[in-house]
Amino acid sequence: MIPFARGVALNPADRWLVHPRDQILDVIERIYRNRMTTTSGGNISIREANGDIWITPARIDKGSLRRDDIVCVRADGSRTGAHPPSSEFPFHKAIYEARPDLQAIVHAHPVALVAFSVCRRIPDTRLIPQARNVCGEVGFAPYALPGSAKLGDNIARTFAAGHHCVVLENHGVVVGGVDLRQAFARFETLEFAAKTIVKAAMLGEIRYLDEERTKQPLTKVPPLAEFAPERATEKEQELRRALCEFIGRGYRQRLFISTEGSFSARIDDDAFLITPAKFDRRSVSVEELVLIRGGQREQGRTPSRAARLHRAIYRRHPEFQAVVNACPVNATAYSATALPLDSRTIPESYIFLKDVARIPFGAQYADGQEIAERVSPDNPVALLENDGAIVCGTSVLDAFDRLEVLETTAEALINSRPLGEVVPMSAAVIEELTAAFLKKK
Repeated sequence: MIPFARGVALNPADRWLVHPRDQILDVIERIYRNRMTTTSGGNISIREANGDIWITPARIDKGSLRRDDIVCVRADGSRTGAHPPSSEFPFHKAIYEARPDLQAIVHAHPVALVAFSVCRRIPDTRLIPQARNVCGEVGFAPYALPGSAKLGDNIARTFAAGHHCVVLENHGVVVGGVDLRQAFARFETLEFAAKTIVKAAMLGEIRYLDEERTKQPLTKVPPLAEFAPERATEKEQELRRALCEFIGRGYRQRLFISTEGSFSARIDDDAFLITPAKFDRRSVSVEELVLIRGGQREQGRTPSRAARLHRAIYRRHPEFQAVVNACPVNATAYSATALPLDSRTIPESYIFLKDVARIPFGAQYADGQEIAERVSPDNPVALLENDGAIVCGTSVLDAFDRLEVLETTAEALINSRPLGEVVPMSAAVIEELTAAFLKKK
């Protein structure tokens, strides 16, 4: 498996082994495939230690770039490649001169961030902790002619003020990172935050976190003790495969983004597999999943910080075999407002979700006992205030299915807002559904 080849996530330990051409191709494909830029829009660059800058070419279809299309502008100003560099190369160069710590830049026109740019606003990343901690406070650069030295000056000055992400007036966004992996993570997370704010604004007043609460996930917690695992059983092997399959599907379905989401599956009474800390949700290998047994972690592996929470749920509810934390856009929009998500509106929604609880912010960073008490087979889904949702299931498939239904329901309800008043199902209909689908046999 080649790191950062198409469809394969970059292992940070291997990033210097991958040619800049291939890194750029991988990221531009992700951006284009997820409709975060157009055929002609956006550009990506990487600066090497010797000052060479690799960048996407001018006027070449972003949906069919080849590695030979990527251009290198050498530190001495000479150029190699079959095409001229992007017309916006000047602002890439200006940013690198203003910020020696940055080695990669992503510029594109994702729709939600463009919406902010044409309203001369920036998204407030205090929406959820991960957005704040990944992106920081967003800057804003005044309009100037695309490709002009003036635009480069405006953007570079905003980056020089310490911002990693900058919205361009009536244009798009520019994001920088210490490498392309970090730049893309910031770009994708910022667009997610922007989309979520747009959706939440349709529901009512958005409740943002204060700076102190956004730092809660960064609070140091004692690491779990380690144990040396034995050879994996057939059940563990199958669960590893299933988790990897559904994590990748969740990314493709936009239920996860690269920086957000945890998934676990129970092996036995006090053992389960869970996603690792700080991994790219587009792809995870069976080897990267972390085994937790008796409250200890597999030797040499760092699990998601949600491991304590998931263990508390498994210990409290033997019926649950899988648990997922996620921040899909529409469910997260509900989590950031006071409006309840009414599942009594669509038969499938009520059957799969029951009544959706709401859990106060911060409970997910404690020992998990409060959330374990709030979820149950009768209430398998809950919104976590300003942090998406937690979904429990009787299998990996069941948990994933519920997550999809949750996000689909939230999106349908938000989309109904301009159309008129939502009419919930009657008590008689709920009773009929309960008798037909939910009563214990």
